[in-house]
Amino acid sequence: MKAAELHKMTDIELVEKLASYKKEQFNLRWQTASHQNQNPKRAREVRRNIARINTIMNDRNRKEAK
Repeated sequence: MKAAELHKMTDIELVEKLASYKKEQFNLRWQTASHQNQNPKRAREVRRNIARINTIMNDRNRKEAK
């Protein structure tokens, strides 16, 4: 997911999206451990999307604190 798309989302939507990505990350780890992972690159994409969402949320929190 692009950062521009994430910036347009509300805080609640970001929290929901973050939860879904973390759940997907857990499932991908489980698949990798059991040698059933069909798309190994997806784990990297999910990890980066989680980082993007966390960055946007931290930026918004810093702006609110000022």
